[in-house]
Parts: sequence; C-alpha cells; structure tokens
Amino acid sequence: MNSIATASAARKNPTQERSKARVELILECASALIERGGSDSLKMSEVAARAGISIGSLYQYFPDKSALIRVLAERINLHSRGCIEEGLREVHDLASLRLAFSALVDRYFEIVSARPVMRDIWSGMQADRQLLGLQIAESRIAGGMLAEAMRKVHGDADPQRSAQIEQSAFLIWELGEATIRLAIGVASEEGAALVAAYKRMALREIAEPFED
Repeated sequence: MNSIATASAARKNPTQERSKARVELILECASALIERGGSDSLKMSEVAARAGISIGSLYQYFPDKSALIRVLAERINLHSRGCIEEGLREVHDLASLRLAFSALVDRYFEIVSARPVMRDIWSGMQADRQLLGLQIAESRIAGGMLAEAMRKVHGDADPQRSAQIEQSAFLIWELGEATIRLAIGVASEEGAALVAAYKRMALREIAEPFED
C-alpha cells in the first residue's frame, strides 16, 4: 500500500523520502496518543512533541486534528476494502455468501478488538460532520460490494429489486460497524453475543432481501 496515497487531507504533499518518513512518524505518534487517551483528548502539540518536531512543521503536513484522523481513517478504510473484496471474491451461491459474510464479520471484530485505536478513530469521526460523511460514504462503498455479491446470488436484475438490495446491503454494513463499536465497548462475553446476534439478523436479510 502506498503510505501517502490516502493523505488527501494533508496540506503538504510529501514527495521526498525524508518527508514521507516524517509523515509516517507523525501518524504513528498520533495513533499511539489516540490509543492511550482517545481521539477527543488528542492535541496537536502532543503529537508534535512525541514526533520530535515543531508545531509549525506538523501543520505543514496536517492543518488540524481532523486532518490527522481523516488520514488514519482512510488507511483503515483502504485496508478494509481489500479484505471485503478478497472475502467476497469466491461467492457464487447463497451458502458461499453466508459463509463469506460471517467470516468477514468475525475477522473485522477480531481486528478491531486487537486494535482499539480503530474504535477511537471512529469516535473522532462521529463528532466531526465532515469525517462522519467520510464514514457514511465508506459504508456505502462496502455496502455496494456486498450488494454486488447479493445480486450475483439472487440473480434479479429488476431495477426496483436491485435498489432494494443496495439499500439492504448499505444498512447491513452500517449496522455491522455500529455493532462492533458497541461490542468492543462492553465485556468480551457480551460483545461476542452481540456480534453473533447481529450476524443472525444480517444473514436473514441477506437470504431474503425482498420480504416485506
């Protein structure tokens, strides 16, 4: 993965190796601080101090905290898309779709549980209107990938039904992210039960998206 490809929020385009390394260091420091204290308490001055650079140098690359969180979120999103694409690649019938979807949910839950910083980045996005828009847009992209697999299984090209599948898939994915955020915020046993309940509900909709 190109480490700078998702840095659209950065003010300065780091074209030299030294600049690229500095951006990587800044992002690593920001991630560490978010993991320690959450995105709400993240301060640009602390990021600069941890990275060993001046606050002015930091602002050359990231004009504010939202820009930092955006780039971190975009990296997570890019990785997630790759996982979804890989997970759904071999879907050819309902049984394979059910297995693939369940495996994706389990894998996502495992990754987020192992990296609580992802939860804190999500929290930061919920509090920022622009970043919330990014998160919703990403759910649409992921939902679109699921919808494509569902259309492959159900084989219905009717425009109205196709739109219904698209809506269902978008909602399934958005609710899945919300479920996982909730699951890692409670005790592990309850969290696992919540994820299992979500999968049961989602799989029913995946299997019968046209029922009223």
